[in-house]
Amino acid sequence: MPNAVALTGFRFRNSFPKRTPPMSATVYILLFRGVGGATQLPVKPLREKLADAGFDRVATCINSGNAIVRSERTRKEVVAEVTRICREQFDFEKAIFAPTLKEWQVLVAHNPFPEGTESGKSLHAAWLEKVPDQERVSHLQEIAASGREERFAVVGCVAYLHTPHGFGLSKLAGKFDKVIGVANTARNWNTVRKLAELAEAAARG
Repeated sequence: MPNAVALTGFRFRNSFPKRTPPMSATVYILLFRGVGGATQLPVKPLREKLADAGFDRVATCINSGNAIVRSERTRKEVVAEVTRICREQFDFEKAIFAPTLKEWQVLVAHNPFPEGTESGKSLHAAWLEKVPDQERVSHLQEIAASGREERFAVVGCVAYLHTPHGFGLSKLAGKFDKVIGVANTARNWNTVRKLAELAEAAARG
């Protein structure tokens, strides 16, 4: 069980137990791409399956493809296990990203458009699978410049899209996924902040 104390990690020598120091657990923010409309991940069953798989401090954030887990596993192991669960239990086979809490805090701290956070919906952060080509970034910046006060920037593996007149009607948002050229998933700033709060609570234990 995820919250149980496991009586493992002990080696005995000369009848005296020697305890192996436990690994420190990492808080991961699970971002499921493409949830919404016909593609759904039921949050309560998802929480239950993640806990059954040994993840600790499991939480979900609204019904839009976001979850929090704490684990001693590597990111690669976490993504592989969550992918397996989603495929076998929910017939979900789209991309899953797993930034750590520390990476998410950097995402928040390095936001180049702080004035865009007021409404919480006009600013989006897209987690990228890898750093995109600079030529693609420049192209998107040109698209943003031709729009209605829109702005675009990439910091590391995060793209920031500021669309003050609405994401759904944005020329930048409409072309972003195709032009950026790497797998990604985006969240508005309200969700970014909520995920940070949940992840920080999980880290506190």
